[in-house]
Amino acid sequence: MKNTYSYILSGVLAVAIIVLYILHFTSTSGSNGGAAKGGNSLVGDSSVVLPVAYVNLDSLLHNYNFAKDINETLMRNQENSRSTLNQKDQQLQAAAQEFDRKLRNNAFLSDERAKQEQQRILKMQEEYQQTAQRLSQEFAIEQQKLNIELEDTIKVHIAEFNKTQGYQIIFSNTGTANILYGDIKYDITGEVIEFLNNRYGPATSGSSPK
Repeated sequence: MKNTYSYILSGVLAVAIIVLYILHFTSTSGSNGGAAKGGNSLVGDSSVVLPVAYVNLDSLLHNYNFAKDINETLMRNQENSRSTLNQKDQQLQAAAQEFDRKLRNNAFLSDERAKQEQQRILKMQEEYQQTAQRLSQEFAIEQQKLNIELEDTIKVHIAEFNKTQGYQIIFSNTGTANILYGDIKYDITGEVIEFLNNRYGPATSGSSPK
């Protein structure tokens, strides 16, 4: 699951900084030093909350029900692929062992028959490798498609969320990717997760975003 989240996270980093408006601070008319004085007052006043916020994407992807469903879908597909390959591998191993047994006991009617059986096993091995490659490619395509769908969903809903919040800028906070330090009062991860899950509903694998 951690590997899947990491991959999803790399796709969602496109939404790292959503600039909704340009931040402007206005000041009342006064002396030439009035604006600078007001700026210093804002910097020194810890009670002032600027119209900016950040979202911890690790937490969001871990708690957003749509992301959970995507992860569950990918894990199920991966398990199905593993099961298919295991079955083919078992068939290949069984055929190879039977060939070796017959070869040691001179059970083949002729050298030609032994060569035919050997070629059949080599073809089984080739088919196994081709199947592994195909399943890997299909998984990568499905993963990319779901990542894009998740990214687009978050973008749309973050914009909708901000209609009632009025933030000027919303950053992402994943390790030290975009924010080296952020006061907890600017962390809106919980609010965003609640908003997204209210829009999406309970986590149900196979559902589509609303």
